[in-house]
Amino acid sequence: MRRIQRNRPVSARDIASEALTLAGGGRALLLQIAHPAVGRGVVEHSDFATRLMDRFDGTMVYLTASMFGTPDELRAIRRIVNRAHAPVRGGGANGAAYNAYDPDLQLWVAATLYQTMMELHRRVFGSLTDRQADAVYRDMTAALSNLQLSPDRWPATRAAFDDYWNHLVNTLAVDADVLAVSRQILYPSAVPWWFRPSAPMLRLVTAGLLPESVRAQFRLTWDERRQRRFDRLLRWTRVLYPWLPLRLRHLPRDRYLAKLRRAVGSTDIAPASGVRTAD
Repeated sequence: MRRIQRNRPVSARDIASEALTLAGGGRALLLQIAHPAVGRGVVEHSDFATRLMDRFDGTMVYLTASMFGTPDELRAIRRIVNRAHAPVRGGGANGAAYNAYDPDLQLWVAATLYQTMMELHRRVFGSLTDRQADAVYRDMTAALSNLQLSPDRWPATRAAFDDYWNHLVNTLAVDADVLAVSRQILYPSAVPWWFRPSAPMLRLVTAGLLPESVRAQFRLTWDERRQRRFDRLLRWTRVLYPWLPLRLRHLPRDRYLAKLRRAVGSTDIAPASGVRTAD
């Protein structure tokens, strides 16, 4: 009988291949919209209430194209994303000014994806060595710059990124409109029947992974009982997940690769930023 081995991803592509990445989707999205300018753009242009799953799929196709796409696939996705982002601009007098092409906003969106993947990896597999972590940072930030963001926008080192991250987290601000959007994300209605039983667990994971200050701004109740449930879920994940066959752990990646390759000749990919294209 073939022996099942405990597989620990240590490269950027391996980490991004993990199904574990999906568990951080809610956390990354809430962090994105907590940025005042990103949040204003989502409030005025999003349709999370009716197309949450399409928006989530769009984000995953964006990530898949960034990490695994061919040059032709990247060019096709870049055209689709550019078309989607063209109308997403405004604000100013009554709210934060926003522009989907703003490199600072694009950096924040990409940073939430990178930092969320690394946070999940640390909690489930443990910390990488400094050499491994530096290589992952270099490769992942280069990949996440494949679509619109230039690599030189990223902080030069992991230490510089941590400073950037901590500073931005301290500037996040959730207003009433963004809070309403967060409820559409956390308590979705227009989702398939098979998704609904997992929603409470995903809310727990999302809240548990958020920085405490951001969790409080989104008014997510957190107490000792919820912390124990979250810790227990992580313990079981640490024990069981690394032993799953890689074909299962990589199944979502393969699904999104197939979706990417079916869609590169069309425009049926939802924008990664969670905003809709103009009609």
